[in-house]
Amino acid sequence: MAFQKAVKGTALIGGGAIATVFGLSQFSQYRNKHGALVQVQAEEAGPARKDHLPTREQQLLALQSSGEFDVLVIGGGATGCGCALDAATRGLKTALLERDDFSSGTSSRSTKLIHGGVRYLQKAIMNLDFEQCRMVKEALEERAHLLHSAPHLSAPLPIMLPIYKWWQLPYYWVGIKLYDLVAGSQCLKSSYVLTKARALELFPMLRRDKLVGAIVYYDGQHNDARMNLAIALTAARYGAATANYTEVRHLLKSAGTGGGRPRVCGVRCRDVLTGKEFDVRAKCVINATGPFTDSVRKMDDQEVPNICQPSAGVHIVMPGYYSPDNMGLLDPATSDGRVIFFLPWEKMTIAGTTDSPTDVTSHPIPTEEDINFILSEVRNYLGADVEVRRGDVLAAWSGIRPLVTNPDSKDTQSLSRNHVVTVSDSGLITIAGGKWTTYRAMARDTIDTAIREHNLKAGSCKTMGLQLEGAQDWSPTLYIRLVQDYGLESEVAQHLASTYGGKAFEVAKIAQVTGKRWPIVGKRLVSEFPYIEAEVVYGVKEYARTAVDIISRRTRLAFLNVQAAHEALPRIVDIMAKELNWCEQKKKEQLETAKTFLYYEMGYKVKTDQLTDSSEISLVPSDIERYKKRFHMFDKDKKGFITIVDVQRVLQSISVQIDENTLHEILNEVDLNKNGQVELNEFLQLMSAIQKGRVSGSRLAVLMKSAEEKLRRRQAIPVDRSGGGL
Repeated sequence: MAFQKAVKGTALIGGGAIATVFGLSQFSQYRNKHGALVQVQAEEAGPARKDHLPTREQQLLALQSSGEFDVLVIGGGATGCGCALDAATRGLKTALLERDDFSSGTSSRSTKLIHGGVRYLQKAIMNLDFEQCRMVKEALEERAHLLHSAPHLSAPLPIMLPIYKWWQLPYYWVGIKLYDLVAGSQCLKSSYVLTKARALELFPMLRRDKLVGAIVYYDGQHNDARMNLAIALTAARYGAATANYTEVRHLLKSAGTGGGRPRVCGVRCRDVLTGKEFDVRAKCVINATGPFTDSVRKMDDQEVPNICQPSAGVHIVMPGYYSPDNMGLLDPATSDGRVIFFLPWEKMTIAGTTDSPTDVTSHPIPTEEDINFILSEVRNYLGADVEVRRGDVLAAWSGIRPLVTNPDSKDTQSLSRNHVVTVSDSGLITIAGGKWTTYRAMARDTIDTAIREHNLKAGSCKTMGLQLEGAQDWSPTLYIRLVQDYGLESEVAQHLASTYGGKAFEVAKIAQVTGKRWPIVGKRLVSEFPYIEAEVVYGVKEYARTAVDIISRRTRLAFLNVQAAHEALPRIVDIMAKELNWCEQKKKEQLETAKTFLYYEMGYKVKTDQLTDSSEISLVPSDIERYKKRFHMFDKDKKGFITIVDVQRVLQSISVQIDENTLHEILNEVDLNKNGQVELNEFLQLMSAIQKGRVSGSRLAVLMKSAEEKLRRRQAIPVDRSGGGL
């Protein structure tokens, strides 16, 4: 009976929704005359694209010496860079200022999806919310644009929705089919239903009991920080004067005409790296600062009410074996009503997100509570034979989503899921809200408003179909040419092609010779990841000015494995020092700043919290005795601790050689007191944490166990990281 009611209710909702979608499609037809997006090209009229990318120094000089700009954008996230690109391609004299690095905030800390929002469509249908349905329609159009404009950085991704109750099958099937219908001609691939057997074949880690079947639909996935950077670089090539690490101190205002209200006419800014301050004047100033929207609005008017209501979303990264290589998972209803995605990304697995109120900060920190919530939800969907361990969290981060209330709406308490463009009495334009996928549409609406409000002379938007940095010469087989022409490893070549597109050849040209038979060029920063030293050099050309820029945004190492990022830092700093002429003191500062970033913002702290001086040792007596014997094999003198000398002595006795720097790293992972030695209590705490699953992949534990076996059976000792994490 319940099943029949569910089917009837689903059919009723679906019928009404289809009618809504049909009406919406008619309404939006005038915005979709281009048909298939792959055939769309940007209008030929407009400024020429430069072959040469200006240096940061040249960009700063342009900001100071180019007179008045037409448009000045504050904020170097996806929306701000999108505004700069839109304005520059219309022929407007454009400037962009970012106080940190491009994509240093929310834009690099997303779920990495390019999507319309399945849950938004569900709410739109259930609440008969036409505006939200229109937002989904627009986002799906923009999804198609992003996949076309940067095919090297994005790709369609099938996402599985497992079904555990029979009545859910028709309910979710109708919803997903409506998602396809709203996408119209830009539907990536049609959704389909899977039997239980087929679902387990495609996603073998899935929980089997009570599984009815599954529905698979398609959305897009991208490398968010690199996509943001591609937008910024493309804007620079079209003539925009863009500068990162340039902070806005306050707004400049001119006297209003006829004794009217003063008008915003520029900004006072400061080069964060040198401390130099200067003015940049513009006819129109745009506030595109995401979570910091209200701080810039209050520079204009201290009395203006806040419109941004920040929400923190935490994500975690786990080893790639937790998910198939090319199939994501959606949990549409978690234990507290939220949505969790479980997705393959950069050969790892990303899971998230949470959604909780937060304060606005430049340095959001993931909490242990949020990490454990995500792990708990993941356990609900994975089979009992897959042990989801806390120690397998390789990285964790928190991003601040800038939800907004529309100040022009009568109901100012309701949050807008769409973007909001407002104009203050002094002419400051603010763009807020929205989502990553719709950055281009947000930029278009913002520049349209700027042209209208400030009487700027420019044509219509030219970014639909415009290819971003690296897309023009990219092809799916480009990596083969990199292997053949330069002697790069296949994995490295694929990474370069999917990161830099057609610009990958510029990275390959500066790659160092390895001195090996193969690969011929391309020295890796760390052995497990395809990032090479040449990318650090090229990253400086892409405006990277700190070690954090390299490990988190030019490469994604910090987002994939904080321990690997930590180990790569000294070499990264050395390379950057040569490129940027850093002194020894500057190198130390960069190293410490980057370590602090990893410790707090990327989850290294919550890793060390799993193993602390106060960690409980919950081992049975037989295990304690076994581990003590293993420890004393190294501590021959019964000192109560072991040092690098003790480890070297044992390794020499079994004819194994490991370089001293690697041994220091191995011991440092367990040395809680940071006194250069591992005490017996620290070792027992480590083994206890490993048994509980809070710590995994400890190289010291593996080395000592293998040494014990080697002394008995003469077997080799593996010391590479085994995929364990925080």
